[in-house]
Amino acid sequence: MHLINKICCKQALYWLTFSISMIAGTSIVTSTSLASTASSEQAPQALADAKEKGYEVAEAADLQDLGYSDMQVNVKMILLDAMGQRAERSLAVSTLEMTKDGDRSLTLFLSPRDQKGTALLTHAHPQANDDQWLYLPALRRVKRITANDRSGPFVGSEFAYEDMIRQEVDDYNYRLLKSTQFEDKPAWLLERIPKDAHSGYSKQHVWLDKEAYRIWRIDFYDRKHTLLKTLFFEGYQQFANAYWRPLRSIMENYQTGKKTILEYSDYHFKTGLTTAQFSQYQLRSQAH
Repeated sequence: MHLINKICCKQALYWLTFSISMIAGTSIVTSTSLASTASSEQAPQALADAKEKGYEVAEAADLQDLGYSDMQVNVKMILLDAMGQRAERSLAVSTLEMTKDGDRSLTLFLSPRDQKGTALLTHAHPQANDDQWLYLPALRRVKRITANDRSGPFVGSEFAYEDMIRQEVDDYNYRLLKSTQFEDKPAWLLERIPKDAHSGYSKQHVWLDKEAYRIWRIDFYDRKHTLLKTLFFEGYQQFANAYWRPLRSIMENYQTGKKTILEYSDYHFKTGLTTAQFSQYQLRSQAH
């Protein structure tokens, strides 16, 4: 996340320049492909403008969420296989906003019994490789998730380990594809390409509304540039008169026919969490 002590000056200047650039660029951001509408002489400049505006939209979305401090939420995870067979798990998720680094999160399994105590600790880093550790109570040990492992499934769900990392703006290169509608809401469609060479995705397409920069849909493309899965967000509510969060998200995998549904309840913000509770040295004790 961005430094909290930069908000006051940076946000005022940002929204002024962002608004001007969006007005000036309306002829470029259309519902057709930027590449197909530009002439051969204009194409390089159009692409550069699309990349710049894509980054500006992503940064605007990030600015909307500054200052939440910390968050705790209960999650029901529902796994549906290709035949419709269902399994459920319950989790508790905590997130800590950092001012000089990426955010930290802890995902703790509460049930079923054979997975109770399993915990995933994540430290995101804007300018470096993210860190993840998985505590396995059956083995009573902490396993580090390597960069090569992050594209693998998170405990049998359709979410990869890299999906469990709170995304930082500078984790991607961006391109604004078009100004569009998403379920009758004015929206932006962004393309973002992971900078991490170990990512399981070649690109992602992101729909977010223009009103509050809420993400409604993400299409994930595999390393062969084939559509792999889509993440849908539903039932957004605003908490503390500031922070928008969904009540439900659905990850649908088109290649396996499986789905993972997350249902969120009991959001709480600014509860006084500290960095000590997101330490790998404390991971084992917090899982009990």
